[in-house]
Amino acid sequence: MDGNAVALVTGGSRGIGAAVALRLAEDGFDIAFTYVRGEEAAADVAGKAEALGRRALAIQADSADPAAAGEAVERTVRELGRLDVLVNNAGVGVLGSLEALTAADVEHVLAVNARGVFLATQAAAPHLGPGGRIITIGSCVTQRASTPGGTLYAMSKSALIGLNKALARELGGRRITANIVHPGPVDTDMNPADGPYAGPQAAMTALGRFGAPQEVASMVAFLAGPEAAYVTGAEFAVDGGHAA
Repeated sequence: MDGNAVALVTGGSRGIGAAVALRLAEDGFDIAFTYVRGEEAAADVAGKAEALGRRALAIQADSADPAAAGEAVERTVRELGRLDVLVNNAGVGVLGSLEALTAADVEHVLAVNARGVFLATQAAAPHLGPGGRIITIGSCVTQRASTPGGTLYAMSKSALIGLNKALARELGGRRITANIVHPGPVDTDMNPADGPYAGPQAAMTALGRFGAPQEVASMVAFLAGPEAAYVTGAEFAVDGGHAA
């Protein structure tokens, strides 16, 4: 990537997405990122990226809206001039017993975690040139569903594995790579390391702790960088040994 490279991160105003956006800015990318709520948090991420000397574009867009993905991609290209890396990070989690999950739960989770990823990728692909990257954030539950209550979430994230492999084949001829990163328990405001369910989650990892968003961002940065040009169709666990 050259010094004008642009990355779009969906769900980039907090947690893993914010860490990814800022790490890519540190690595020399201009960044665009989407967010649903929290203008202050989005402005903070944009300000930090700009302090690193990079351009930053915060786009309010809900991945549950079928039109939002294409609009975010087109705005990124229009305002930042190009698109080199797409990071599909936006996601939601609805946990509960099989009997308790509603049709509305199913619709919402699949809309964001599966359909939203597909549509963002579909919109981005025509803009990616040789060396372009598609990096998708999956989940450790696709490798090991360690507790009850995660059927819907695990299904939605598992769909991304098949999408990733097919993308690698479809886009490989254009020298565009597609890879997926599976985080384990990560310390975010949605799932804090000192939260009520943190102890059992940490105990399920081989390292006995939560990960930091920056540790996931490091893997994404590697996949977005020049040393990963021959890596595609692959899955990478950043899970502290959750699946071991």
